[in-house]
Amino acid sequence: MPWNTTFEPLALPAMFARTVQACPDAALLYFLGRTFTYGELFRDAQAFAHALKRRGIAPGDRVGLFLPNVPSYVVAYYGAMMAGAVVVNFSPLYSVEELEQQVADSGTRLLVTVDVPELYATAQKVLQGSALKTLVVSSLAQMLPFAKGLAMRVFARSKIARVDYGESVLRWDEFLEGGRKHGGKLPEIDPQALALLQYTGGTTGTPKGAMLTHANLSINAQQVAGLNPYGDPSHEVFMGALPFFHVFANTALLNHAVVTGAAIAMVPRFDAKQVLQTIEKHGATGFPGVPTMFQALLDHPDLDKTDVSSLRVCISGGAPLPAPLREKFEARTGVRLVEGYGLTESSGVISTNPYEGTRKPGTIGQVVMQTEVLLLDKEDPTVLAAEGEPGELALHGPQIMQGYWNRPDAAKDVFVEHQGKTWLRTGDVATLDSDGFLEIVDRIKDMIAVGGFKVFPSQVEDVLLDHPGVKEALVIGRPDSYRGEAPVAYVTLNADAQATGEELRDWLNARVGKHERADEVVIRADLPKTMIGKLDRKALRAEVLG
Repeated sequence: MPWNTTFEPLALPAMFARTVQACPDAALLYFLGRTFTYGELFRDAQAFAHALKRRGIAPGDRVGLFLPNVPSYVVAYYGAMMAGAVVVNFSPLYSVEELEQQVADSGTRLLVTVDVPELYATAQKVLQGSALKTLVVSSLAQMLPFAKGLAMRVFARSKIARVDYGESVLRWDEFLEGGRKHGGKLPEIDPQALALLQYTGGTTGTPKGAMLTHANLSINAQQVAGLNPYGDPSHEVFMGALPFFHVFANTALLNHAVVTGAAIAMVPRFDAKQVLQTIEKHGATGFPGVPTMFQALLDHPDLDKTDVSSLRVCISGGAPLPAPLREKFEARTGVRLVEGYGLTESSGVISTNPYEGTRKPGTIGQVVMQTEVLLLDKEDPTVLAAEGEPGELALHGPQIMQGYWNRPDAAKDVFVEHQGKTWLRTGDVATLDSDGFLEIVDRIKDMIAVGGFKVFPSQVEDVLLDHPGVKEALVIGRPDSYRGEAPVAYVTLNADAQATGEELRDWLNARVGKHERADEVVIRADLPKTMIGKLDRKALRAEVLG
């Protein structure tokens, strides 16, 4: 698809309605043995929207989703938007304090969760201790095939929360039934209206709600769909292991499927064995994931006896893709694994390597259609980087957020004017080659200052990952009285590896510049990861440096 392709800004309910009109009986979700069609989920979303109206939720009000990957997520997501509400995604891994803080910041009035004990307990405490008005609790057993649901109710009662239903805590099925009976007219949704608050540490640290419009999200879904070189996209089946609450999955899985009529073979959370079984059972054709997912598949003993031949491409995002991982995965599976890039602030997807044809391993590929980039001076973002030099990546395109919820101060830090346009500063240092392929060198805030030199941690990590015994690596700067900071590496080893920290340090230091040499290499059983499974440098820094 040509770069200058234009896309129609759609409200997400209108985007959903178009696909339902074209293929109402097609599968949208395969979930643990049950199939949910486009028409079925659309009707439930409409009922949810009417139920919200009955409850006094008006256009612009915030509706929170505190859910894993379950069918009720899809219903509540599109249903809230049909009512004109703004969806707020919350990670099911949040503590009471984290959920309470973001509920308060967003002004969420109604929260949807599921009767999983841990989730319900957290949501109930937030309901009692915040300005949240209503909790709607969906039933996991009701979303399963009849026999599985019955077995869960009879033999796995401990996995079902004892929900204290009442005026403020409502049953999902009764909530929807009330919406079906209520009926009435739903509001017309302006594509430029706010659709989603997606919380992120973002480019400047503390969690902030990125404001994404219907047009931002629907266009980014169309941009991702435009990357598909395989023909009729409605025949695609995506492996849905990424969590829907994360912006990568929201665009690359959910909205991408809905705009094209594709299906999603979904699992509640990532489990390597279950993912392999799901790929084989449903003939998954595409798999967006993070590097740790692909590593987990490589490590699983069932990989070599699982038929993954239906997969045409796997797309890695969320974190840098180590070259040894890509090479091993492709050699073992025969499936192409390409790297892409995106941000919460960009609705999810900015660039990717082509699914077919020329690609450049180690890069994040070429930008999607209608997206422009600048490289800014690393010290002064008001001027461009010198020709041929790395610079801070800045973005302009129809998928870029409108700003941060109630945080105009934070927005000022990430937007900059150049050439008569407003650009989003990413905080990532990049290079751009003559073919338009971008390579992320590092994050500005992660750079280590060693005696006046700037050390890019990712470059040192890449060298460590070339060692046959190293599985994962993170490098941070440790305060040093003479040099300011000194690089220290933390690694995990492959199962059969035999190496000491001292041996790895000497091996590394013989292969990097003098200022990049690590004072120490620490071997650990594991490294901290974020909620979607990418290595978490910030958490490591907080753990070891305090």
